[in-house]
Amino acid sequence: MKDVSCAVTSKEQVTIPLEIRRRLGLARGSRVCFELVGDHVELRPLQPERPIPAGGFGLLRSNWAPVPADFDPASLLAP
Repeated sequence: MKDVSCAVTSKEQVTIPLEIRRRLGLARGSRVCFELVGDHVELRPLQPERPIPAGGFGLLRSNWAPVPADFDPASLLAP
């Protein structure tokens, strides 16, 4: 990979180049760790405490009791 440079903004921020983000698997909300090593900084992605699920099942919490697996929504319609 070729060397890529970027500027420090007025808010003292830098943008991680797209190719590096892709190779490290970084996306919005990813956490990274900075370590000062001699005269340079190393950036490492932090692994999430629990793996990110492939689907959305189980992500939402509810105070409602679960619906039985054999529940028929048509039974709610007036006869």
